[in-house]
Amino acid sequence: MVNILKNRGKKVFCIGRNKTGTTSIKVCLAELGYKVGNQAKGELLLENYLVRDFNSIIKFSKSADAFQDVPFSLPYTYMFLDQAFPSSKFILTIRDSSEQWYDSLINFHSKKFGKRKGKPTSEDLKRAMYRKKGYMWQVVNGVYGAPECDPYHKDTLIRNYERHNYTVRQYFKYKNNLLTINISDPGAYKKMCTFLDKPPVREIFAWENKT
Repeated sequence: MVNILKNRGKKVFCIGRNKTGTTSIKVCLAELGYKVGNQAKGELLLENYLVRDFNSIIKFSKSADAFQDVPFSLPYTYMFLDQAFPSSKFILTIRDSSEQWYDSLINFHSKKFGKRKGKPTSEDLKRAMYRKKGYMWQVVNGVYGAPECDPYHKDTLIRNYERHNYTVRQYFKYKNNLLTINISDPGAYKKMCTFLDKPPVREIFAWENKT
């Protein structure tokens, strides 16, 4: 049995955007013995994030050893976490291309929130019940900056995704606590284990929520 207590104080933050394999990272971190933060509670900190209340996010980060998805996957959050927890490690998950990421996001949202599995409208997102009513509209509009008339405006979303990946790499450029991986790449799982100084318990990532 993995000793979870030995991970105390050594936090890991997966800061890749949603639909880059973050759920798979969560599963594997739990297998490696990390206490993973409650995702539902973390995602409800979206409103704190939107008003740039990072203190609430830092406080929540004391509740476990590893975290992923909103608000940890959003721009700027990693900067405050790195300062609050200087011994932490960060994992930036990416896809093969920006187009692939966009298509995956569209497919997932269409299945979850669209009428007859079609691309959701802004009204669909405002009515959708995920965490709370209107949550997904806050994500698409408040985080990605998509307009109400076209909540999945391709250029807007891709530009946001690419800018996040770029600024993350720039911030950690002269530091040694960032790993960038594509979980579909051969050897990505073992590369993560080496980065975390953990013995691997499997050969490859188990891809969860694949779209």
